[in-house]
Amino acid sequence: MNNEKNMEETEDKSFAELFEQSFKKPSRLEPGQKVEAVIVKITDEWIFLDLGDKSEGCLDRKELLDADGNLTVAEGDRVSAFFLSSENNERLFTTRVSGGAAGNQYLEDAFHSRIPVEGVAEKEIKGGYEIKIAGSVRGFCPFSQMGLRRSDNTQEIIGKKLLFKITEYRDNGRSLVLSNRKVLEEERERIREELKKTLQKDMVLKGTVISLRPFGAFVDIGGVEALLPISEVGWSRIDDLSSVLSPGQELEVKVTELDWEKSRISVSLKAALPDPWLQLSARFPEESCHTGIVAHLAPFGAFVTLAPGIDGLIHISQLGQGKRINHPREVLAEGQAIEVRVIKIDMESKRLSLALASSGPQEQEEDDFKQYVEKQPAGKSDSPGAMGAALLKARKGKTEKR
Repeated sequence: MNNEKNMEETEDKSFAELFEQSFKKPSRLEPGQKVEAVIVKITDEWIFLDLGDKSEGCLDRKELLDADGNLTVAEGDRVSAFFLSSENNERLFTTRVSGGAAGNQYLEDAFHSRIPVEGVAEKEIKGGYEIKIAGSVRGFCPFSQMGLRRSDNTQEIIGKKLLFKITEYRDNGRSLVLSNRKVLEEERERIREELKKTLQKDMVLKGTVISLRPFGAFVDIGGVEALLPISEVGWSRIDDLSSVLSPGQELEVKVTELDWEKSRISVSLKAALPDPWLQLSARFPEESCHTGIVAHLAPFGAFVTLAPGIDGLIHISQLGQGKRINHPREVLAEGQAIEVRVIKIDMESKRLSLALASSGPQEQEEDDFKQYVEKQPAGKSDSPGAMGAALLKARKGKTEKR
């Protein structure tokens, strides 16, 4: 009985507390205080937030637009925001401190609360940039803290409006050290966590080339960087990546490696393209002749390109036309157009063996036979030399009739 009575009292008390709380005024917020809120409505100018405890707020819609003017959130999403002030019984929030008097007032709060501040790179100075924030306050951003990677063209930053974190606040705001890199790193981490939910290996998606390196290209795939190795750029051999790719170029790539723990994402442009070897037998059947371009000379032979992604090898033994050579460069040059004959296709290993078209199988056989005949003694009708001469003559007649 006592237990049941205690339970009833607890339930009554809980209900009473909930009823009383429904009439309570929203809890007091201090300027600069960070909150987690749910977006309940989006209009043309404002984004309205549900703070819990029947408390609401709003922030400027412009703050959540990307560089192209597209909204980056939707109703129902959760966002982090910082309280600014109350105006006309409305609580105003921001995701960053911008210019004006409010910016000056809350710079110290922004430093302690890690609120991003908006600033413009005024000029390049020793070791970094002078940044103008909150209307008239000036700060310093080192080169190493501007962007995720240091740019060789420092002048391209001048005049740009960017977001910064205040990493050092001294002398009542007269000495500020800023970091644009920390803002970008936090945003990249947020996007990374979102991508974890959707990105999968073997997905084909669009990307944008960020930068080129000797070993490959870094590609932006929806806010995170992926490596496109030079061997995965195309089916053809590529020596100079800048000849086929450039920063800002849009690509369609396939995810080939996805390791979130090691922060390693690799993509392939080649894997998103049709495999030219699938139609090889139909386009380049054995014993067919074609025009190719000498792509590379090696001590053991010459690589010849027949079509994009289709390279074949002429072994050095096929290049001398009966004479011994020490290197293919004695008879060929890179970039030279030559006529070749397909002598063997290995689909499993994707290897194509070629020979010079001028040394066809019948012609090569007669050359070898002729050399044999000339070495034999002549004079007798039944001698190898006489028989060979007769056979050679007969073969020539057949060839002429053809």
